[in-house]
Amino acid sequence: MWLFLLFVAVPIIEIALFIQVGGAIGLWPILLIVVLTAFAGTILMRAQGIMTLNRLQNALAEGKNPTDPMAQGAMILVAGVLLLTPGFFTDALGFSLLLPPVRVAIIRYLSARITSASFVATSSGPARRSPGPDTIDGDYSILDEDENRGDNPQSGPQSGPQSGWTRH
Repeated sequence: MWLFLLFVAVPIIEIALFIQVGGAIGLWPILLIVVLTAFAGTILMRAQGIMTLNRLQNALAEGKNPTDPMAQGAMILVAGVLLLTPGFFTDALGFSLLLPPVRVAIIRYLSARITSASFVATSSGPARRSPGPDTIDGDYSILDEDENRGDNPQSGPQSGPQSGWTRH
C-alpha cells in the first residue's frame, strides 16, 4: 500500500511544483535547473561514493563490521537516482541524502527497527579455491641451470630425468 501511495504521490507533488515554479520563473529556467541539479548531483554522488567505497574496503580489510559503509553506499545510490529524476521534490530528497548527518539519522532510525543475528569476519589470507576436476596437484623443485641443460646447451630443457621438473 505504501509503495502504491509513493508512486502516486511523488508525481503529483512534482507536477504541482513544476506548475507553481514554472508560473513564477518560466520554462527555460526550470529546464536549466533540472539539468544543473542532475549534473551537480552526479558529481557529488560520485565523490561521496568513492569515499564510501574506501571506507567499506578499509572496514573489510580490518575485519570490522561493514554494514555502516554499505548502508551509506546504498543511500548514496538512492540519492543519485533521485537526483537524476527530473523534479524539485526528488532533487530535494536526493540532495538531503547526500548529507552525511541525514544518512546517519536514517541509519540509526532503521537500525533500531532491524535486528541482525550476527556478523563474523575472518581473515585467513588470500582466498583459495578447492580443487576441482580440472586441478592437478603436484610438487616441483628448481634445479640449477647447469643441471637443466642436459647434453646440448642449445636445446634447452630436456625431457626425462634431466628436465627442470622432478617428481616427488
